[in-house]
Amino acid sequence: MTKAKPNSDKWETRELGNSLEHAKVVPAELELEMDDALGLQLVSVRLQKSLIKDLKALATKEGLGYQPYLRQILTKHVSSQKSVV
Repeated sequence: MTKAKPNSDKWETRELGNSLEHAKVVPAELELEMDDALGLQLVSVRLQKSLIKDLKALATKEGLGYQPYLRQILTKHVSSQKSVV
């Protein structure tokens, strides 16, 4: 059985690693490089404020930000529809 690393639960609960003093803006060229490496493309879509509020609440329950959560929902939906078509 593997031992949990010290403070691993603190990372999961964001007690560690969630401080603005240790954050910095990523240079634009590095951000583009990261997006390319992950196959991501920036899109803009208008959503109802109430929908965004609900997405944020659901995402929080899953331990995610609402944008990664929305990406996860869309990925699952598209994958299920591709198998039908």
